[in-house]
Amino acid sequence: MITSLCVSLRVNGFACKPTATVSEADFSYAGLATAGDTNSTVVGSKASAATVEKIPGLNTLGISMARVDYAPGGVNPPHTHSRATGIAFVLEGTLEVGFITTANKLISKTISAGEVFVFPRGLVHFQRNTGTTPAAALAAFNSQLPGTQSLALTLFTASPAVPEDVLEKAFQIGSNEVDKIKDRLHPK
Repeated sequence: MITSLCVSLRVNGFACKPTATVSEADFSYAGLATAGDTNSTVVGSKASAATVEKIPGLNTLGISMARVDYAPGGVNPPHTHSRATGIAFVLEGTLEVGFITTANKLISKTISAGEVFVFPRGLVHFQRNTGTTPAAALAAFNSQLPGTQSLALTLFTASPAVPEDVLEKAFQIGSNEVDKIKDRLHPK
């Protein structure tokens, strides 16, 4: 049987729901309507995702979205999306955005409300609110589950931990600095 819908309970690869049980709730989500609490993070930004985990109807469709809210000076720290290219649309404010190519070249630009910037799949990228007022952006991805990996969190809060000597050599810092970074980043 060929069907135009494959609504999953979780992610791609799970069995599709019977068509008779699919509803509008599988295709809608209000989680991007409200600004994220940028005061609840140490970096001054809050991302809210609308992926297949929140919208089961995205299963097999290859798309998703996110909203990122930024306090003045807030940063969406360097991270990657291993499964998706992204495009950011600034709703309000001004953001410095950029990614680093595999040739180690920074491609960066300041964008304002109404402008877009593309982040190629798998490349390390970031955004920073350069303004004195809050900023917000919508991101679209060509994957139902883009996968987000924040570099600092990945390296300094992994479980089990990345060996300290690896971090010391990679960042040319001592064990005290490694411990300080871990203490600041590790969820309390």
